Amino acid sequence: MRAALRQTRNICRHESSTVQALVPVFLCPTSFRPAVAPPVRRTESVTKRFSTVRHARQQATATISSHEPHPPTASPPSQTQRSLPRTCPGCGAPAQIYDKEEAGFYNIHRKVVKQFLEYDPETPKEGEEEDSVYTKALKQVDPKLLEEMGLDKEVFEAGDAVPEKGAPETPVCDRCHNLVHHRVGTPIFHPSVEAIQQTIAESPHRRNHIYHVVDAADFPLSLIPTLQSSLRIPKLRTQNRRAKHKGWVANDRIAEVSFIITRSDLLAPKKEQVDALMPYIQEVLRDALGRTNKLARLGNVRLVSAKRGWWTKQVKDDIWDRGGAGWMVGKVNVGKSNLFEVVFPKGRGADYQDIRQIRTAADREAMLNATKSLDELVEVQEQLAVEDAEAEYRKRDTESYQHKTPEKEILEEDQDLDPDALLPPPQPYTPYPVLPIASSLPGTTASPIRIPFGRNRGELIDLPGLARTPPGLETFVAPEFHDELVMESRITAQRFALKPGQSLILGGGLIRITPTTENLIFLIHPFVPIVPHVTRTDKAIDYQAQTSDRTLPSILADSVGEKMRSAGRYKLKWDITKKLAGPLTSHVAAKMRPENLPFRIFGTDILIEGVGWLEVTAQVRRLQGWRAPGMLKKDPNHARDTKLKALEKEQEIRRRKFEAKLRGEEFVKEEVDEETEEDVAEFPEVEVFSPLGKFVGARMPMCASVVGGPKRVSARDRPARPRRSMVSVKRQRKPVGRD
Repeated sequence: MRAALRQTRNICRHESSTVQALVPVFLCPTSFRPAVAPPVRRTESVTKRFSTVRHARQQATATISSHEPHPPTASPPSQTQRSLPRTCPGCGAPAQIYDKEEAGFYNIHRKVVKQFLEYDPETPKEGEEEDSVYTKALKQVDPKLLEEMGLDKEVFEAGDAVPEKGAPETPVCDRCHNLVHHRVGTPIFHPSVEAIQQTIAESPHRRNHIYHVVDAADFPLSLIPTLQSSLRIPKLRTQNRRAKHKGWVANDRIAEVSFIITRSDLLAPKKEQVDALMPYIQEVLRDALGRTNKLARLGNVRLVSAKRGWWTKQVKDDIWDRGGAGWMVGKVNVGKSNLFEVVFPKGRGADYQDIRQIRTAADREAMLNATKSLDELVEVQEQLAVEDAEAEYRKRDTESYQHKTPEKEILEEDQDLDPDALLPPPQPYTPYPVLPIASSLPGTTASPIRIPFGRNRGELIDLPGLARTPPGLETFVAPEFHDELVMESRITAQRFALKPGQSLILGGGLIRITPTTENLIFLIHPFVPIVPHVTRTDKAIDYQAQTSDRTLPSILADSVGEKMRSAGRYKLKWDITKKLAGPLTSHVAAKMRPENLPFRIFGTDILIEGVGWLEVTAQVRRLQGWRAPGMLKKDPNHARDTKLKALEKEQEIRRRKFEAKLRGEEFVKEEVDEETEEDVAEFPEVEVFSPLGKFVGARMPMCASVVGGPKRVSARDRPARPRRSMVSVKRQRKPVGRD
């Protein structure tokens, strides 16, 4: 009987009804059924949401009402009892107790949830009365005696202002609990860029800053190139010295954007080596953003590592200094939640600002007496007046915050709650809130998560991740191998040589790279967590089609081989001879110029979406009859001929542009490397095969195979060569022993 009464009491706390009960609950607890009203204070309406919780809730309501036209009800809950949070602090989904399969479901019988619901701050705890009696007795003792005992009377006077530490944290929903502890969960529906734009448009802040989070593992595949136009924010600042660094948008609000490259520790082992890659990152980013941003300044790019703390303090200080709303925008599994946890300004209130220290009466008198003129006296008096005003404002703000409990804030905000809003209501301020959970599951965040900081200074908002290329690369991999698609730490790549007639496959056939240029050896450095394997091309085709009778570990799901398609042919069109020629071009060795070498090294980085990249290089001989520029006699009219060729090329481009305008077509400028055409016959080329011909891209090579490793030291800075050991020489000089 007691168990039934306990279950009835727990349900009564979260369900309310207006129909009178036919039988009292305490006489027949088994006849009680859940009421129709939801547990959260949110009006039911059809709105655009990122989660399917509302649809499931309406189905559950219809089912209950169809089976029980007159459900018995319980007495209304007490006003002092707590209720479930509006949204789950881990994923942002609206709290509900109807559908176990949906995000935001709370099992009210879970221990953590019960402790949160049954907590009452006004209930006296064990030993609290004894502590109060002991404190009152100590307050009446002589201060000199307290000093001898090692106690301070100010501690007892400030005891009421100390926040209570016994309040339980806001629990997460069952889905977040399973993700954290059991690594089990289902992804939610990914929003579109239009939905993100409508959500940001509902921002109550005048100043909004968008942090475009990009993953370093597959940079720039996780970039959203149309973010500025989709979110209707100002264009990036150009390199013109008169270009403004921020613009104005609708309703007289400011919107800015910053690029945060997360997980930068995957690029190089040291922070200095990663920072040296900033010019390369900016150049690749300009190329990925399109022709309109070809001259963008890109001073708002950060290479951040939440794991090692690289540049996180600077980003946190920027968030605090800007205030307003900070929006985390990016695709799924780019590290937004991990970054959110590291850069959120925790423990910062109104008293965190750099307010001048409150001076004592003796200090104030000494400052006034130290003045030597009337102007200095007026300046010191104004300074003291400002300090007094700041201290008084801080005191009033602290007192008003202490008298306002989170429950009162929730009741006040519920009066102005808009049920049709895409942006959820704000959470009550806490110095150390429950932050969003981080998981490798695509689509962990179900709805925007708003967490304020600095009391009324601003808030940081974690938005759901945008979908990558549908249907997702993980759908073609067996479920037990999904974790192998995530690069968790930096990989020291092994070098693989592809001779003519060979191919490289990843994961037993998930990705296949086959050279198309004959009679050429390709070198590949795979920076991916998937196991690579080099084999003949015909064997690789059978492995990828899942028709081979040979045994090779494979991560492919069943019946995936028939979906393999060509993702395109990628040319190795970037010249990286200077970086990969070894000691020939090294500044501590031969110091030869790349243009004087009889060969050239071309390369490119093949990107795999959400997994990593492969560095593909090939060495090509120069054409027959080629001679180094230093061995040729210089033409005295070389400068004039070069200038004339440039003018002719410019006139040809203008003529083609004018003809394209007359035809109503868009002119596309073709950039051709004339030096490459003269030196080599053609660029080396490889063909990539992947599921559905997707999830693959290319970028300018980063040369990560030589970025890491020990630092090169010049010959003059090396220590002197040690003396040769003379042990063997002395042994040779010894006379041969007698027979």
